[in-house]
Amino acid sequence: MSEIIDEIILRGLKENNLKNVDLNIPKEKITVFTGLSGSGKSSVVFDTLATESRRQMTLNYPLYVRNQMPRYERPHANLMKNLSPVVVVEQRPIGGNSRSTVGTYMDINPLIRLLFSRIGNPPIGSANDFSRQSSFGRCTECNGFGEVIAPDLNKMIDFDKSLREYAVKFKPLSPSGWQGRWMITGGLFDPDQPIKDYTEEKRHLLLYGPREGEKVYAPFHTKNGPQDHEWDGLFPRFTRLYINRDISKLKEVSQDDVLAVSTRFLCPTCQGSGLNPKVLECRINGLNIAEYDQLELTGLLEELKKIKDSTGESIARQSLPPIKQLVEMGLGYLSLSRKMDTLSGGEAQRVKIARHLGSSLNNITYIFDEPSAGLHPEEVNMLIQMLKGLKSQHNTVIVIEHDLSVIKVADEIIEMGPGAGVNGGEVVYQGKLEGLKNSVTTLNHKLKINKKTRDIKGYFAVKNASNHNLKNISVTIPKNVLVSICGVSGSGKSTLMMEAFIGRYPETIMVGQGSIGISNRSTLATYMGIMDDIRTIFAGSTGQPAGLFSFNSLGACPICKGKGIITPEVAFADPVTVPCEACGGTRYSDEALLYRHQDKNIVEILDLTIDEAVNYFKMPRIIKRVNTLKDVGLGYLTLGQTTSSLSGGESQRLKLASHLQKEGQIYLLDEPSLGLHTKDNEKLLSIFQTLVNKGNSVIIIEHNLDFITASDWVIELGPGGGKQGGHIIFEGTPEKMLHSKTLTAKWLKDGVKDYFT
Repeated sequence: MSEIIDEIILRGLKENNLKNVDLNIPKEKITVFTGLSGSGKSSVVFDTLATESRRQMTLNYPLYVRNQMPRYERPHANLMKNLSPVVVVEQRPIGGNSRSTVGTYMDINPLIRLLFSRIGNPPIGSANDFSRQSSFGRCTECNGFGEVIAPDLNKMIDFDKSLREYAVKFKPLSPSGWQGRWMITGGLFDPDQPIKDYTEEKRHLLLYGPREGEKVYAPFHTKNGPQDHEWDGLFPRFTRLYINRDISKLKEVSQDDVLAVSTRFLCPTCQGSGLNPKVLECRINGLNIAEYDQLELTGLLEELKKIKDSTGESIARQSLPPIKQLVEMGLGYLSLSRKMDTLSGGEAQRVKIARHLGSSLNNITYIFDEPSAGLHPEEVNMLIQMLKGLKSQHNTVIVIEHDLSVIKVADEIIEMGPGAGVNGGEVVYQGKLEGLKNSVTTLNHKLKINKKTRDIKGYFAVKNASNHNLKNISVTIPKNVLVSICGVSGSGKSTLMMEAFIGRYPETIMVGQGSIGISNRSTLATYMGIMDDIRTIFAGSTGQPAGLFSFNSLGACPICKGKGIITPEVAFADPVTVPCEACGGTRYSDEALLYRHQDKNIVEILDLTIDEAVNYFKMPRIIKRVNTLKDVGLGYLTLGQTTSSLSGGESQRLKLASHLQKEGQIYLLDEPSLGLHTKDNEKLLSIFQTLVNKGNSVIIIEHNLDFITASDWVIELGPGGGKQGGHIIFEGTPEKMLHSKTLTAKWLKDGVKDYFT
């Protein structure tokens, strides 16, 4: 009798902190992994199950194809059986350059271009001609960006200074860059004369280059002696090198640096579409492709349904499923032209999910990393319906999640723990919802309404904010208290706080959702800025150079070059990582380990946990920063732990700790609860309350009801997202909110039902 393959079988899992874990995960069910941040959830789901499935999938391709694909190392496990192909929806921010839009990310734009090339009037040509990436389709005025970015004279030049005194405020064109040095040594300009004292002719040559029809050369000193190069003027040079290229792709300078010395405005030729006016003459039912791009997705669906031409209808039919998917995810107010980097965290999360749901394949394992992140409780309900829909199509759904409403719809719950880091890595519960009574994850969690709110003695004011979808709103935000800014995704929370508020109060210390820049050479000690201090202490007590105590410098193991691992290059074989035999994985040379400070060598110090380090060091600066890590609940991690090995919740708290060491009056945090278990939230809340008690103002953009109910003041934006948002719909205490009729109030009442009884 044949075996019924209805379970994924995993035996002897040892990735990261996993302690020889055995698991059977049911197929065609919703399985939720929960547990504290750092308890081992990602190690099971991503580092073992997803990695092995991907590794085995690539084995089906010919060797020459596999060589072009990502290569996966076999996870540390004894047995992994009955896996199916995986689709992974991670929490990592959506990448993409400055031109990436909802339409390009969802692969809808190529179909719309094809549609216009086939049935648009007057006809233009190929589908590619409707793209602002093509030489024909691109607007020549703005080079396809839709915006004209031009150097700003007063932002770039300090007329009171000379070239040598950094009159040019843009680094690559200042004396610190080769182009700036060329200006100083080329003989065309007096490097010590203030720019305001130049003759008009000389100033024009510096800023705009020679008059039309003329050419001017200046010697540039190279290894082979001086060579004449044509001087074209600061502004033409800046425009050519830093604007007419995709500035998000430049390595030597950041996009922010370029924009800091520029001014930007809507392109008058293409009105922001980035397209050639000839392309915009082509229409379908009265609309050109730019107008299609700017329609809300609900309106776009209606337009596509109007198409009756047989060729056009077949193309339109192909573009309907991804658009419907976005609408069903509650994103009908977005347009295809909406830039990906302007989406809120919750919007980006749902666009990412929608991208993976257009498939009609089944028997797939879908893996979601905290899909509720960035979603309002009202939107979590849509997410739950989507998860159930995937299961009904005979797929296996595995979710890492802390949100109780998602946990409650699981067919199977697996809780990892009992603690985090070295104290985690075990299965502490597996089974149905009803059995989850005595675990860390409590389903009977009740919201605690803050009835003793702090007195308000002053306010921050934002007046007439109309950025993006904000409807010319004015708001006062109380000082020196804990304030929550809430509302559905796309309601205008981030725009109000991160643009309008920070524009008015630039001294704000802002902790956003961006990544911490993980690397296997970056450790907690380096990220927190105390590794230099530790090396200085060693150098002082041993008389050796500080570089000897760095595995990125003199102290690196000569065999593995400070990596701690060796990856043998075997042609066509999967990569295999083995600990370096020379250093035993410590990354350090034998010489570096000879020297000790207070009876410990550098490796033994980096093996100290944060809790242990508090009692080991004497330097106040180190103790302060280590205590900050302890305060955010990371006491179990070691100083030498790499940032690349941290879970999402741990990364979030590490980033928070690095900002909390700064002395500031205003802290603004964008969804600090991301990746955190309910128990971790309590630690975070106590940090915020302590910050406020010390006289700081703490403002959080949050969906998490625990944080909202613990606040002194709540401001809600809405009532919807996109065009339906941008209004202030509630201001007051959490207790007052219970008597309101907003969407957040609805879920607040649901969480404190016993409040009224």
